[in-house]
Amino acid sequence: MLKAQYSSRGPVPQDVIEAVSEETPKPGSGQVLLEVLAAPINPSDVLTLTGDYGILPELPAVGGNEGVGRVAEAGEGVSGLDQGQTVLLPVGSGTWSSHVLAEAKDLVPLPNDADPKQLSMMTINPPTALLMLQEFVDLKEGDWVIQNAANSGVGGYLIRLAAQKGLHTVNVVRRESAVAGVAAQGGDVTLVDGPDLHKRVKEATGGADIRLGIDAVGGDATDHLANCLTAGSPVVNYGMMSGQPCQMSPANVVFRDISLRGFWLSRWFSQAGRDQQMAIYSEVTRQIASGALKAPIAAEYDVSDIKQAVAAAASGERDGKILVVPQH
Repeated sequence: MLKAQYSSRGPVPQDVIEAVSEETPKPGSGQVLLEVLAAPINPSDVLTLTGDYGILPELPAVGGNEGVGRVAEAGEGVSGLDQGQTVLLPVGSGTWSSHVLAEAKDLVPLPNDADPKQLSMMTINPPTALLMLQEFVDLKEGDWVIQNAANSGVGGYLIRLAAQKGLHTVNVVRRESAVAGVAAQGGDVTLVDGPDLHKRVKEATGGADIRLGIDAVGGDATDHLANCLTAGSPVVNYGMMSGQPCQMSPANVVFRDISLRGFWLSRWFSQAGRDQQMAIYSEVTRQIASGALKAPIAAEYDVSDIKQAVAAAASGERDGKILVVPQH
């Protein structure tokens, strides 16, 4: 088997990770050996390699926090999982690997006839988009939401989920070349960020009230969103693509009562009950399996090409997710 392992962290993420070969393990009692079908590279994965994420695993570690696999071999005492069954890989199980050994009790069966590449991206980005739309503001049909990094994985899911709820979206990107791809996903308005964003948003929406801002960039982009919001509304931050702390002017904070909130999926799951968690994943699975939720894929790499894959994911100049798709 091949696994993408790193023993240190550093500012250039692709420099610290490499493909390592070892004997494919045999499953023990209660365990299942899985062939990994697909695993995405998320911004949080890149930040983990550089040492800038909120939770860092002990070293050495294998990269990858989510993905899907199929049952290759079951150990003694395992029932209910047939060979070839598609399953959701446990979060944080080192999914950038050709094989993963997991406890059978931790596996969630998935539809065998659904696209495994789309299913591989279901653990983090779709729940993040869905929860940010429903946890901070009681939005009604016809309301407006504004987000930046709209060409990201979360951004694409948010556009589709908002449309299903009858919500309108203003979608902000950082480069002109990303506009067409975002617009094709069905957002109502797509604009390039800038200091005059609020003026262009007002013109494009006819001066509509915008009650929720969603920020993945930080820096002055946070304040650009705040300028677009109705007084008393929150900006919800879930990322720092600019590498800069969130900035908001006193005019927005003091005089317009714009608040800055944070969202981290790990924290939500640590506080949510089992029923809430399963309801979120059941909804996401249903929508991906039906084709209602779908994310663009920019490129696919084998585990042996993990350095190139991480470099592509860290570059930012792409439209779609980078996937690790092991060649079996």
